[in-house]
Amino acid sequence: MHTTDPAGSARRAAASLAELVRFRTVSSRVPAELETAEFEAFLAALPRLYPAVYAALAVERVNGLALLFRWPGTAHADAGGPAGVEAGAGSRPAVLMAHYDVVPAGDGQAWTHPPFSGHNDGTHLWGRGTLDDKGALVAILEAAEALLAEGFTPARDVYFSFGNNEETAGDSASAAAALLAARGVRPWIVLDEGGAVAGGAFPGVSRPAAVVGVAEKGILDVELLTRDPGGHASTPPRMGATARLARAITRIERSPFPQSLPEVTAEMLRRFGPHAPAPLRLAFANLSLLRVPMTWLFGRLGNETNAMTRTTVAVTTLEGSAGANVLAATAKGNANIRIAVGDTVAGTVERLRKVIRDPTVELRVVEGNDPTPVSDFAGAQWQLLEDCIAATFPEALITPYIMMGGTDSRRFTGICDAVYRFAPFAMDAADRGSIHAVDEKISLETLGRGVRFYETLLRKL
Repeated sequence: MHTTDPAGSARRAAASLAELVRFRTVSSRVPAELETAEFEAFLAALPRLYPAVYAALAVERVNGLALLFRWPGTAHADAGGPAGVEAGAGSRPAVLMAHYDVVPAGDGQAWTHPPFSGHNDGTHLWGRGTLDDKGALVAILEAAEALLAEGFTPARDVYFSFGNNEETAGDSASAAAALLAARGVRPWIVLDEGGAVAGGAFPGVSRPAAVVGVAEKGILDVELLTRDPGGHASTPPRMGATARLARAITRIERSPFPQSLPEVTAEMLRRFGPHAPAPLRLAFANLSLLRVPMTWLFGRLGNETNAMTRTTVAVTTLEGSAGANVLAATAKGNANIRIAVGDTVAGTVERLRKVIRDPTVELRVVEGNDPTPVSDFAGAQWQLLEDCIAATFPEALITPYIMMGGTDSRRFTGICDAVYRFAPFAMDAADRGSIHAVDEKISLETLGRGVRFYETLLRKL
């Protein structure tokens, strides 16, 4: 069952999202660059846009600018408050997550419509954050507002955790998870952004794929540093600081991490198999016998599929001398590493040392975390998501996958074993490419379907 006026719900969602996109809630690791007034204005607009939600749900600030809502359920109305205790699986709460901070828009002149205009052309709503991730926040609140208007109460407690610093890997999600843990709350399911209903997701497969993240690769930044006495560039030494750094980077590039095919990725191939071209269909049907050659092939179908089979290293920043005629006393680069499930931060750094083969190259871990645990893709929580996705996107294949990027939900894996990443929006390759780039936009039709997805999920909980 859905709202009696889905078209009206989609229009309201679009109007609300257009207003919220206009707030420049741009994340920054530099406090002086953060426009706090824009964040406060965004938060101040929500009670006006969603009066029923604010009347019925308990709302509190977390870590200054994040929000945590609690919608008491009928099965365990007394659990989850400050004195709440963990309930049994039948009434343990659900957590729906989103974040409202965004990345910078870059050159606004390059956009078809200004990035903070919330322009509605009748087909799409344009602006930074429409897909990542204000659209999901609006869809959640729009679904809750519509259900409350019907007098609906969820069977179990439902929390909405809305972050303000996801784009800078900030600490608000950690604070929210710690707050719930301190109150004895262990969620039954956590759902955040991540996967989507992706068109053209797999070579040769025409049907869109609803890809649901069941784990995230680890994220690690390692500084590579070389030192030298420096001096005048007219008398350069052999293998100075910059040359040794370049050699280290070249050795890393020439020695990629070994490939493997995690069970999650193997399951994804099995699900794609019946819909793939004939040669691949046969190979996927016999994956248990052809796992080694299929791993090799999958790693060569493209950059995205290659990243699914191994730990990847990208050297993203380089720094040498400050002067054109001055030898570098230090040269450094940053290696941004996405750690495959099964690898660790410590093991990754150790392998880098072996590959570089130069003890004068210093390695410093700037920041890093191991891959997340893998959530079950066969249990009751997974089945619930499959049912809701199938009801909303009947044209889509549904499959688990391992996320390449990171989300706030990784902070909740310590209190929940069933953490999933899925935004209920259809995105083709151009849509996916617009995230963190120019001309980010969401179709009004898919925004409406996103609202219906969350309505369905809240009912089935």
